[in-house]
Amino acid sequence: MKKVLMVLISILIVSAVLANTLTVYVYDSLDWIKKGTIQRFENMYGVKVNVVVLGDGGNVLARLKLEKKNPKADVVIGLDQSLSVLAINENLVIPYKPLNINKIKNNSLIYDKTYHLIPYDYGAIAIVYDPEKLNVVPKSFEDLTQMKKKLIIEDPRTSSTGQAFLLWTIAVYKDQWKDFWKRLKPAILTVTPGWSEAFAKFESGEAPMMVSYATDGAYSYYYYKSTKYKAFIPKEGAYVQIEGAGIVKGTKNLELAKRFIEFLLFDDFQKNVPLNQWMFPVTNVKMPEAFNYALIPEKIVTISSEEMNKNMEKWLEEWEEIMLQ
Repeated sequence: MKKVLMVLISILIVSAVLANTLTVYVYDSLDWIKKGTIQRFENMYGVKVNVVVLGDGGNVLARLKLEKKNPKADVVIGLDQSLSVLAINENLVIPYKPLNINKIKNNSLIYDKTYHLIPYDYGAIAIVYDPEKLNVVPKSFEDLTQMKKKLIIEDPRTSSTGQAFLLWTIAVYKDQWKDFWKRLKPAILTVTPGWSEAFAKFESGEAPMMVSYATDGAYSYYYYKSTKYKAFIPKEGAYVQIEGAGIVKGTKNLELAKRFIEFLLFDDFQKNVPLNQWMFPVTNVKMPEAFNYALIPEKIVTISSEEMNKNMEKWLEEWEEIMLQ
């Protein structure tokens, strides 16, 4: 009887620990949430949050797919419009409409109307450049094709930024996008797995341009007290990337996961987005001075979720064929 009792007590202890630990998958540049922000959630609910950093957004999605039959995560943060389509198609996340969803300042930011993924930040993709190393700034996508070996891009198969850039060009060129990429290829110095690797190469001076975000002027002003790096959006229009978070299908901590999704819309989280994510928060929090130097797009181009759903895998395969030629 004593042995049976000890086993039961052990099971109860393990269950209690599991019920009070939330595992959250994020991409690498979301690592900052471990430094203070998550502690607020832990204190609010008396739980432990285990933040697992997994490279870029594409790596996060790949891990979710790998663990589909035996999920290890409760929440995933960092899936944008295109990655969200893939996650929903793979049945990796479940729908949940947060109780505080009305805090989102603009309904157009809610890109998933089924509420599988809830937005927490957004920002336009842009070409960032070092004005000291680039004599002539391109004004259009076609101008970019003339800049031999001067552009760093991210791989759309592994990077959410890279995938957003690919979708941007498809939104602009539509059925002619493959021809554009064939013209663009000579302008590309290298293709990196993710944004962090691209920025490291850009900052070390390997190339004067990289695919990044329209908020990089704010980053430059904040860290260098000058607009050391500038951004431009080709005249064809901007593509806005919206990033979301969702509850992983199979979570054993459903109620806690729901509270975490709501926490991402709290001021405690949203006010930390600008100077850490270098994106815009989705709620109305006070913006830092540096964001006066963020580039605001005048024209926006988009691709519907239906088009992404139907064509994303084919587009990635076609992009790979072009780059391997």
